[in-house]
Amino acid sequence: MAQHDGTPAAARARLVVEPADALIDVPRRIAVEGLAPGETVTLSSRTVRGPGVAWESSADFRADAAGRIDLRRDAPLPGGSYGGVSAMGLVWSQAPASPGAPREVFAAEPAAALSTEIAARRDGVPPRPAPQDTALRATLVQRLAADGVARREIREDGLVGTLFLPAGPGPHPCVLVLNGSGGGINEPRAALYASHGYAALALGYFKAPGLSDHISNTRLEIFEDALRWMRRTLHPADGFVALSGQSRGGELVLLLGTLLPDLVSAVIGYVPGAVVHSAQNACDPALGREGPAWLWRGAPLPHLWENNRTASWAPWDEGPQPRRHAHALLTALDDADAVARAAIAVENIRGPVLLLSAADDGSWPSSRYGRMVAERLARFGHPHAVRHLDFEGAGHSIVFPFVPTTQLVYAHPVSGRLSTTGGAPAANARADEASWAGVLAFLADAVRAHRARSMPAAAPSAPPAPPVAH
Repeated sequence: MAQHDGTPAAARARLVVEPADALIDVPRRIAVEGLAPGETVTLSSRTVRGPGVAWESSADFRADAAGRIDLRRDAPLPGGSYGGVSAMGLVWSQAPASPGAPREVFAAEPAAALSTEIAARRDGVPPRPAPQDTALRATLVQRLAADGVARREIREDGLVGTLFLPAGPGPHPCVLVLNGSGGGINEPRAALYASHGYAALALGYFKAPGLSDHISNTRLEIFEDALRWMRRTLHPADGFVALSGQSRGGELVLLLGTLLPDLVSAVIGYVPGAVVHSAQNACDPALGREGPAWLWRGAPLPHLWENNRTASWAPWDEGPQPRRHAHALLTALDDADAVARAAIAVENIRGPVLLLSAADDGSWPSSRYGRMVAERLARFGHPHAVRHLDFEGAGHSIVFPFVPTTQLVYAHPVSGRLSTTGGAPAANARADEASWAGVLAFLADAVRAHRARSMPAAAPSAPPAPPVAH
């Protein structure tokens, strides 16, 4: 029989969040203790994200014979925001409380900490008079920047970005962080890299202060200047500078690794392309979606849609809602000659490569693209490590652990066109967690391998002296 407020069992009940305050990628223990055996409790979460939008989730749980609920072990009862066992399910299953609200999952200040209120409401406990209620409450704080991480806006040498430096004097290995077709400056990822010991420059190349609103005709020399600035200003440990890019940024980091191999130590491509694409949804309307995205030494790079005999936008323009941009790109990949002309020459990269792709990607076929890149590197006998992590059931928006994954349909931030990124919330959450573990392991290995290659060879030991004749 359930114990109610005022009983010894009720007095013992408590909500536990451990650790209460940590980096965003740290899993937490969320538990309720001191309940009656078999008691039903509703756990809910609320976080204010982006431009003041409340994101919420809730799920019902039943206490075990010892009166405990632990999200690391216990699945919620049917009908809540998520199903199955997930320690952080209350966070990744959050959705905006107001339909149609902006889908930005970080704070208004991009690298600021997020504070989530967790509440446990006990079934059948009568309400208390205000201001008290029957909910047990706790606060979960997710930080992007660890103690001592320094943030500095960069507006020099033509660069527009934000630099995050780890605590301590350095030198540190470095990462250049690039966004995709939404543009802007990816401060959250750069802050988290810095929290793990990497000096990270989040660089804007469009839709950032003082820059174009569109990706069309982006000069790749911008990134050459950024890499040289990083090497000159940050003095990377052992000269290590990795590239990390998402979506169009994933295409971009593979491309930069081929064009600037002497400046790039390793490449991390989140849902990357294997070919050069046109400007697509991030285009300048005056130039069109089939116009070039990238210029190199003043000339546009050949792209997939150029002189393509099979490409059609119809599956995207006329397909059923929610539309998948990937369906149009699949028509373009049927022209083998166009694919060959637009293929990124990844064999020119002089370092390890990590590819993170999604098997149910609605934006473009990143799983197929990942295989294309890995196969090309193998064909050319790439001498460095190549890892391809392909996430079953996941969609295009692979980020890092413990952020909401529920907003699968969205309006593109440049074109405004409605589409789906694909995947499902639980699969996307698994991809977020596993991908970030893969990235950290890859970077640690890449830094060690680069250091070993950079160390001068030991001088040969002198031959032993000949014996002295007597």
